Amino acid sequence: MKRFLFWSAGIVAVLALAIFLAFRFSPWPMAFVITRVFASGEAESEARLARHVPPGIETQRDLAYGPGPDDRLDLSRPVDAAGPLPVIVWVHGGAWIAGSKDGVYNYLRVLAGEGYATVAVEYSTGYGSRYPTPVQQVNAALAYLAQHAEKLGLDTGRLVLAGDSAGAQIAAQVALLATDPAYAAALGIAPDFDPAMLNGVLLLSGAYDIANVDMDGDMGWFVKTVLWAYSGVRDFMEDERFLLMAVTPRVTAAFPPAFIASGNGDPLSPQAVKLAARLRDLGVRVETLFFPKGYEPAQPHEFQFNLDSAEGRQATDAMMRFVGEVVRR
Repeated sequence: MKRFLFWSAGIVAVLALAIFLAFRFSPWPMAFVITRVFASGEAESEARLARHVPPGIETQRDLAYGPGPDDRLDLSRPVDAAGPLPVIVWVHGGAWIAGSKDGVYNYLRVLAGEGYATVAVEYSTGYGSRYPTPVQQVNAALAYLAQHAEKLGLDTGRLVLAGDSAGAQIAAQVALLATDPAYAAALGIAPDFDPAMLNGVLLLSGAYDIANVDMDGDMGWFVKTVLWAYSGVRDFMEDERFLLMAVTPRVTAAFPPAFIASGNGDPLSPQAVKLAARLRDLGVRVETLFFPKGYEPAQPHEFQFNLDSAEGRQATDAMMRFVGEVVRR
């Protein structure tokens, strides 16, 4: 019995040491936990959104836009649509290390009900995936849509690129490399699609300048974990190419018209406000939806997905008005 207890205690000690070392020398044990939390939140959101999906929406799932296992997209459209439809291409969130296109499945079917083709782009996350692969994948997905527009019934001359949370940052980065050749050259990613395709961008609850993210506050551990995992470098603030993901200080007057929204209860809201101000200073058309600091109930991160709330409906309605204007409907 004593020997059994001794060996049991030894095994527990070894496991504890292994866990300690894993968390100390790799971000992925904690990132795995974060991934599970995100998956649970996505499932709850999707369940709530299901009742808002109108009838008559068809979806083609897992169309391959590239050779990799994650190079997949979903395309939704009204079944009775006549002729090519304007397109909303959506990049999902998940702190760059989690999430999936399944987490925006029903929301994009809701938007398709407004008479659009909506595209949810999958990109690589998880262990072994790192920056700037998602940027390259969204670039490839846009190229695929342009190349197969006729077959898919798409009017890619009337296209809006969108994203939520980390997806908003990725979408903004793709829009920047498409409209600024000097930035594309610095990043080493040339646009594989005609930049004129981008009629506008929808940027929701995103982070656009990592130099201005609080890494010492209550959520500092979270920020450091996800950026370490996404960059592949523990000292990510010393990685010059990774720092190019900061969009706000690099946008130009050529950036597409933008709709930017964030909740007053979202710690990332100041990032959205600064990006909007910077674009306006450059003369870019910008429409925003922000809430006063003391607004109640405080609107959380990605509040727009809650169509059971007045604020979520307000965000979606404002967003779709913007889309209709920039694609000239």
